[in-house]
Amino acid sequence: MFYDQAKIYVKGGDGGAGAVAFRREKYVPEGGPSGGDGGRGGSVTFVADEGLRTLVDFRYKRHYKAQRGEHGQGKNMHGKSGEDLVIRIPVGTLVKDADSGQVLADLTEHGQRVVVAAGGRGGRGNARFISNTNKAPTLSENGEPGTEHWLILELKLLADVGLVGFPNVGKSTLISRVSAAKPKIADYHFTTLVPNLGVVSVEDGTSFVIADIPGLIEGAHTGAGLGHDFLRHTERTKLILHVLDISGAEGRDPVQDFKVIQEELRLYKSHLDERPVLIVANKMDIPGAEENLKRLSLELGEKYRIYPVSAATGEGLTVLMQDISAMLPNLPVPELELHQVEHRPLRVQAEERFTISREDEIFVIRGREIERHLVMTNFESEEGLRRFQKILKVMGIDDALRAQGIGVGDKVKIGDLEFEWEE
Repeated sequence: MFYDQAKIYVKGGDGGAGAVAFRREKYVPEGGPSGGDGGRGGSVTFVADEGLRTLVDFRYKRHYKAQRGEHGQGKNMHGKSGEDLVIRIPVGTLVKDADSGQVLADLTEHGQRVVVAAGGRGGRGNARFISNTNKAPTLSENGEPGTEHWLILELKLLADVGLVGFPNVGKSTLISRVSAAKPKIADYHFTTLVPNLGVVSVEDGTSFVIADIPGLIEGAHTGAGLGHDFLRHTERTKLILHVLDISGAEGRDPVQDFKVIQEELRLYKSHLDERPVLIVANKMDIPGAEENLKRLSLELGEKYRIYPVSAATGEGLTVLMQDISAMLPNLPVPELELHQVEHRPLRVQAEERFTISREDEIFVIRGREIERHLVMTNFESEEGLRRFQKILKVMGIDDALRAQGIGVGDKVKIGDLEFEWEE
């Protein structure tokens, strides 16, 4: 089964905690602290693999976590770092943050790698906190949590040629004739609900990949008829084959059909209007096709190359495939525009270290730096608690709380920690 969208959860491994230990060796009095650092957590990494063609694996498994780092030990032994989790995904996959919609990566080449969830650093052991005033610290740090978030994966097929057209014009029959692809073929609309890929081998030894993109309808650029799901697969094709039912057997006008689909491509992505197009006038074996072909040639023949074919009998397909094979090496590889970037003069601004707000009579402190200190503080240690209080003072949080009128007994919240204020 072909799957071209998935939503998954990824989490980097947490860092290991630092150890509190002291040397206890014979003939070494007052040996001093010897707690080792925790190991770094593993990261979650995506690797593009040209051997994969679908996101089906992510349908059955949606949570991915890298290995956490080991805790530090005595005798200055550091914990082992966690192993990275490497996940193979198809070439042509777009990776987005599920909450913000931000594009994190666009994997378009085999072997391309990207870290999508970094592991947390290991906490420091008490050997790191020795100083002139504290020769035997009992202070250590917890490991830093790994990055975690939900991701949206979108697969945009990397095919040389894309077949587009209204439903039931013969695209599936055509791809089954020229390649080894075996799509479902039937005489009703939307027989094909997922894209099909086929490799076309030409007599001169060359080959190319062709994609049968499910039938589009008017309004596809707005999402009608699963339009967005189908249209995105046209973005990376070098050449578009516009297949028309030239017989008009269903009462459709081939000339009007061409104009409608071309307009849908333009409205979806304006640059698709500039993509090279060949018109495939299919079903030439049906009565009435010749008359429509003449009218199509008068309307569009000066701007587009038209190939009269019959996918059912194979008529005209050899010439069409040979011409495509000759054209492809001279066509540029399309570049996907991820988002428009407006260039402005850069003004460097320092990020706020923290913010304070009042919610239900509670002073809530937020900020990446202070929240990181919070999760890495070992509050079971008296020295750890004193160090965290010192951090609040050095960062200016104490003074900021006083400026906002905090009093003894008022509640303060940082992350999951809630405590009462005392001078």
